[in-house]
Amino acid sequence: MQCWIYKGKKRAETYLYLGAQDDTDSVPDDLLKAMGPLELVMELDLSGPKHLARANPKEVSEQIQARGYYLQLPPVENPIPGRLQ
Repeated sequence: MQCWIYKGKKRAETYLYLGAQDDTDSVPDDLLKAMGPLELVMELDLSGPKHLARANPKEVSEQIQARGYYLQLPPVENPIPGRLQ
C-alpha cells in the first residue's frame, strides 16, 4: 500500500498519513485546522517488511483503509505514573 505522509505547521511531531496524495476528504475539519497547513514529508510503500520509527505499518495500513487516514501523534515525554500508555 502506498501512502503519503504530511506534517502540520501547528503541531510538532504530528504526522498525517493519507492513502492518496493530497486527499484530505476523509480527515475531520477540526483535525485539519489543528494541524494547520500541511507539508508533504514523504511518499512511502507500506507493503512488505517495513519498519516505522513510531508506528506499526500494519496498523497504519488498516486505519488508512478503514477511515482514509492515520494520525501519528508525538511521543509522550513525561508519562503520568500509574497511567497506561
